[in-house]
Amino acid sequence: MSIKSVNLPVIEVETADNPSYVIIWLHGLGADGNDFVSIVDELEPFCNKPIRFIFPHAPERPISINNGYVMRAWYDILYPDMDSHQDQAGIGSSQQAIDNLIAREMRRGVAPRHIVLAGFSQGGAMALHVGLRQSNQLAGIVALSCYLLGTDSFVSEASVTNAKISIFMAHGTYDAVIPLRLATESRNKLLAANYAVSWHEYPMAHSLCSQEVVDIGNWLRKVID
Repeated sequence: MSIKSVNLPVIEVETADNPSYVIIWLHGLGADGNDFVSIVDELEPFCNKPIRFIFPHAPERPISINNGYVMRAWYDILYPDMDSHQDQAGIGSSQQAIDNLIAREMRRGVAPRHIVLAGFSQGGAMALHVGLRQSNQLAGIVALSCYLLGTDSFVSEASVTNAKISIFMAHGTYDAVIPLRLATESRNKLLAANYAVSWHEYPMAHSLCSQEVVDIGNWLRKVID
């Protein structure tokens, strides 16, 4: 497997000068970093520490299930059953690029335990994938409307450093893009591996809802202390 590292373009929003916490938020398939910039205003009231939000743009790549149409994506989707035949090279490349973002924030003086990885859909899957394998202790993972990548390997590849990491997982009960079943199976695998998962379901499709944002904010309030 060949893994090519890339430097990701990003959007940065700081809630105050000299932020001591960082939230890296990964968008879903076909979107870009702009997709979740508006969530800063919604989450800021829950956090009493200055935060730097980072919204990276995934690389552009052809997507197999979309007839090879080129769009921003963290990895290719080869078949409709997303939990099999996964794009290991694409996942590995994006993992390295996100690890590079974490390393850059550490060079800027942010402690890794003050960094949260968050994401929606493909971005949520990558947040889980990277966070569980990170050698530096992170603050937490927000995994929205997504699933666990590499279910056969994540236990052996997981970093002991993040064995106790706090994970916020949420999914819509009417999600027709990533079935609830796939998300609950992922949750159960994490719980079986003794991860601390805060699980939430909402009567929505493949999206976010206002109560979900409130619940994320309350979770962040505990994680960003």
